[in-house]
Amino acid sequence: MKRVIVSVINDLVTDQRVNKSCLTLQKMGYEVLLVGRKLRKSPPMDERTYRTKRMKLLFEKGPLFYAEFNTRLFFFLLFHKAQLLLSNDLDTALPNYFISRLKGIKMIYDSHEYFTETPELVHRPRVQRVWKRIEGFVVPKLKEMITVCDSIAELFEEKYGVKCHVVRNIPPRAALPPKGDKQALDLPMDKHLLVLQGSGINIQRGADELVESMQYLDDCYLMVIGGGDVLPVLKQMVADLRIEERVRFLPRMPYQQMMAYTQLAELGFVLDKDTNLNYRFCLPNKLFDFIQAGVPIVASHLVEIEKIIKKYDIGLFIPDHEPKSIAETIKEGLGDASKRMLWKQGLTRAAAELCWENEQKTLIEIYKNYE
Repeated sequence: MKRVIVSVINDLVTDQRVNKSCLTLQKMGYEVLLVGRKLRKSPPMDERTYRTKRMKLLFEKGPLFYAEFNTRLFFFLLFHKAQLLLSNDLDTALPNYFISRLKGIKMIYDSHEYFTETPELVHRPRVQRVWKRIEGFVVPKLKEMITVCDSIAELFEEKYGVKCHVVRNIPPRAALPPKGDKQALDLPMDKHLLVLQGSGINIQRGADELVESMQYLDDCYLMVIGGGDVLPVLKQMVADLRIEERVRFLPRMPYQQMMAYTQLAELGFVLDKDTNLNYRFCLPNKLFDFIQAGVPIVASHLVEIEKIIKKYDIGLFIPDHEPKSIAETIKEGLGDASKRMLWKQGLTRAAAELCWENEQKTLIEIYKNYE
């Protein structure tokens, strides 16, 4: 049987894009081994139909972490047989590239974002230069690669002349679980439920302004589901504003469990700021999760997100990131019954078209070229 080693730097638990890639490869007849890392606070893995390996590292962040992970990944790939390597994001690209050349095996590179322009790097020019050198070393040597949206694909093609396929991170329709029960989930029965979710609830993604807006919305209840570096700030903000009865924090959880909560919401939020190229052209998972869950979207004006919301008429936009403006937009979204009916119709159409069952056809054609 053909073997593929798929590598990613996270702990594998909630990375739906990588999971879908593994399942597609498995469907095509590959024996799949997914490699990542295990953090001290990583949740247990759910059941998978393919093999997984989570490496325990001495370091969990900073340059020593990246050095350790890339070194460990290099030797893991060196001593494990495979006919194909799938590298996810720039932080796994270097060991995959070296091993592909050393062993003469094929490598696919899937960039989930415009890594070198993330907010964690744009304000740290020395660190950014290191990652740009890695990108500049690996990507021009590839004949083709994969990324998540048209805008980022165009950036890679213009900069490096590499053919860039677009595979959006869209959930399968079959993955939608039954809607959760408010009482069983300890959610208020008499308030409008709102949801912000994701494994990257980080800086400059509008989360703090959204939480601050809740002080103006006494009939609303915000669920913040997932993880990210801004969560401690959000929790302190909730305490300072004394809005504990309006905001609830839920940890990262398996996709099925998360979507049981999500389907109960009346509005979902995609509020990333146009402060860097990565966010400007982002097309986050949560957008498609909301579509599959039938939840209208409140968003900021970003190129790829705006394109989809306007095409299907499935939500509305904030004028700016002022908390009062966000609160007014939420009131508008909750208060117009005729608009909500149109959004629901658009969500039904979008969910039928924007599903993994359709999107994976592109991925299958890409993988076939490497057989």
